[in-house]
Amino acid sequence: MSSPAPHPPPLVLVFLKAPREGWVKTRLAADIGAESATRVYRLLAERQLAAVPAGWPVEVWFAPADARDEMRAWLGPRPVLQPQPEGDLGQRLSRAVDVAFAGGAPAVLVIGGDCPELDEATLREAAAALADGRELVLGPATDGGYYLIGLTRTMPRLFAGIPWSTADVLAATLRRASEYGVVTALLSAKDDVDTVDDLGRHSITLLGKGFIPGLPVLPTT
Repeated sequence: MSSPAPHPPPLVLVFLKAPREGWVKTRLAADIGAESATRVYRLLAERQLAAVPAGWPVEVWFAPADARDEMRAWLGPRPVLQPQPEGDLGQRLSRAVDVAFAGGAPAVLVIGGDCPELDEATLREAAAALADGRELVLGPATDGGYYLIGLTRTMPRLFAGIPWSTADVLAATLRRASEYGVVTALLSAKDDVDTVDDLGRHSITLLGKGFIPGLPVLPTT
């Protein structure tokens, strides 16, 4: 008896901003300076892209819309580049997911560039949950948002009316999923890096001691 055919890999959408000083990691920049904060942002984003398994399709949805050449010079030839549309985060996510499924994606994982703990194993776990019958998978961030969202179909109502950039993003998304009977899986909680305290918790493994001026380096435990 033959084994079932493997599921095709999901399309990974990475939401990134152009790494411009004063445009990225502004809360972090208040403590370590805009230049250092931008270097941190670049390293975090590169780490996220490196975590995507070899052979999986990747698209980077970037902002602002005039940054295509800048993003290509930074990220190289691998990822497809798509400008983010106008609107709040929910509208941009919904549009990107719609485009992905219209293009034939079997499933979609969306990540950002802020989570140093997001690794290949986590992405594979998320993909496996979707292949196993979950319609939605969420990776909770410790600040109340999420570092990953995965879907098997378009769900525009899932992104509407969410209080973006607050500690209630994950809870509101789960409530919305429950209202519409969406079968959901949760991954383990992980940190985003938005503040100097966040960065201090991950500085040794992410950046190396003394790599960035002003960076707080905490001892390992």
